[in-house]
Amino acid sequence: MSNRPLPTIYPETQFYWDGAKEGKLLLNACNACDGKAYFPPRPFCPTCGSRDVTVIEASGKGSLYSYIINHLPAPGYEPPFTVAVVMLDEGVKMVANIMDCPADPEALTLDMPLEVTFEQRGDLSIPQFKPAGGAA
Repeated sequence: MSNRPLPTIYPETQFYWDGAKEGKLLLNACNACDGKAYFPPRPFCPTCGSRDVTVIEASGKGSLYSYIINHLPAPGYEPPFTVAVVMLDEGVKMVANIMDCPADPEALTLDMPLEVTFEQRGDLSIPQFKPAGGAA
């Protein structure tokens, strides 16, 4: 069992964590904004404020938008490790760790293709990302 921190789950985010447990990356989309996806999960659109939102399944594919290599200790993490901003194909940015890839600028190329993977932490599945196709 991982000793990494667990997220706090709220009623508004329960769908997201339930989907992750099933191996699905779920996002909200705003019907008033022509189905534009957004993250993090919330019951209203951050752009227009509409509560006419739905849940969609993301492709799980994206690219490396930005990253840092953390060299400081953090609970449950062995430095160095990568914290990244991932641009999903749906146009949404997410912060996640990069798994199965060295925490090294030689291995981390901006715009490199990524795909979702799920890290087990107790009863939860945490969406993280790895190089698409397993290539690092």
